[in-house]
Amino acid sequence: MSIPENLKYTKEHEWLNVEDGVATVGITAFAAESLGDIVFVQLPDAGATVTAGEVFGEVESTKSVSELYAPVSGEVVEVNEATSDRPEVINEDPYTEGWLLKVRLSGDVPELLDAAAYAALTQEN
Repeated sequence: MSIPENLKYTKEHEWLNVEDGVATVGITAFAAESLGDIVFVQLPDAGATVTAGEVFGEVESTKSVSELYAPVSGEVVEVNEATSDRPEVINEDPYTEGWLLKVRLSGDVPELLDAAAYAALTQEN
């Protein structure tokens, strides 16, 4: 799967897209493939606060449990309920249907990787 050019990425394999002060957050196709079949997702509730660089949830697969790290700080304004009912949607379509949260930013977006830098990072792994 190609790496979308319009998104920003973290070294922990989350992606984000900011529009009008709200960041949509998910995990990358590389992370989803590395995890294997995702069977459970634990996410904060709407109204919760997340802090850039801090753990905000977990993704559990048939292979392991991985922590999710917030790429930005702010208030969770929406959680993708589809990932609770059908966690495999993250494997099937991580960049559109498989997004995890929407966060209203409470500050600046930290320096993140662009698609080329993220591609280079995943080549090294």
